[in-house]
Amino acid sequence: MTGTRKTVAALFLLPALVLLGALVVYPIGYSVVRSFAGNSGGGFVGFDNYETLFTDDGIRTALKNNVLWVVFAPTVATALGLVFAVLTERVRWGTAFKLVVFMPMAISMLAAGIIFRLVYDQDPDKGVANAVWVGVHDTFAQSSAFPKAHPGRKSPLVADGGGFVTRDTVRAGQPVALPLVGVAPDRLPDGVRKAVAAKPEPGKVTGTTWQDFTRGKGVGRLGAPDPSEVGYAGMRIEAVKDGEVVASATASGDGTFTLPAAADGARLRLPADNFREPYNGVSWLGPALVTPAIIGAYVWMWAGFAMVLIAAGLAGVPRELLEAARVDGASEWQVFRKVTVPLLAPVLAVVVVTLMINVLKVFDLVFIIAPGSSQDDANVLALELYRKGFSEGQPGVASAISVVLLLLVIPVMLFNIRRLRREVRR
Repeated sequence: MTGTRKTVAALFLLPALVLLGALVVYPIGYSVVRSFAGNSGGGFVGFDNYETLFTDDGIRTALKNNVLWVVFAPTVATALGLVFAVLTERVRWGTAFKLVVFMPMAISMLAAGIIFRLVYDQDPDKGVANAVWVGVHDTFAQSSAFPKAHPGRKSPLVADGGGFVTRDTVRAGQPVALPLVGVAPDRLPDGVRKAVAAKPEPGKVTGTTWQDFTRGKGVGRLGAPDPSEVGYAGMRIEAVKDGEVVASATASGDGTFTLPAAADGARLRLPADNFREPYNGVSWLGPALVTPAIIGAYVWMWAGFAMVLIAAGLAGVPRELLEAARVDGASEWQVFRKVTVPLLAPVLAVVVVTLMINVLKVFDLVFIIAPGSSQDDANVLALELYRKGFSEGQPGVASAISVVLLLLVIPVMLFNIRRLRREVRR
């Protein structure tokens, strides 16, 4: 009877064992064997493919980035999940908040990668991240309205440290012309008006700074305001003597300005601040920030997963322990740190271990978000495996990478199994 039951059990298990062998055991065994073969598939090359793992710059970068992924991505996602789970217990709309936070889990890695490729776009008109960043920056430091302005032909101005200065000194009672070109009509600041020639004032230095350009060949006069030309409203003008600013003024809507008698005998300077290029945000997908940016996209997706598991564990925490701690005089922070977190330690361990295994295999987000110019800097082992196996024609090295990934996952899996067994014994 016992033999019959074992036979029946074996027959029921056989389909699963066949699938397990075909889909798991055989690919792992073949990858191990293939990692000792040459790229052509024939010939034993020993540990040459494994030596390449420590000499190839791309693989070394991938290893370094995988360490960053394993250290930061699970930690940040778990920490956010813990904070969300604890805080949503205290608000009436906690269920709706959990739904919103968990919703990214319903999005595929491909879709999330496309979304964040747009979010991190360098152009503030397209990328949300830079639109916010530039908006905050410009709130405290406005960019200039004249970033492309420069002297035209026969101009009295010459370049000076990012700005421009008059070739000659100026005199009181003699109006000064400071013509510039190069500002597109749609980029001119608000409040501009038709430029007019400044009138002389006794004891003062007057002048005009304007867009000295009239559309059409042979139309307009150089060095004098024409009817269709506008003043540079808001342009700052400084009077400089012996390297020191003795007076300054700001041009009005028609481009005219007036300086006091102290400017007599000085040279007029249009400082570099007038021509500062507009702030274009942060290069999120540049070599320096591409890996943290992609980790941020991953955390956006998986923080909801961590929150749901931790919230489930939090629901099983005995409330009398929390209340007893409060009665004993513990603050909310002390209750959280010394009671809630220790009681949630098993759940937190499950979340961290699951995410660590997950990030070791991360491929989709890096492949989609990182542009070609910085993909080498964002490289991870799974992506390098793909590149070696399918793009660079090195299947032996790709197999070696897959074996290394397996070896990195095994200790984490063993830790998880031992932890589960300890939980069962309790």
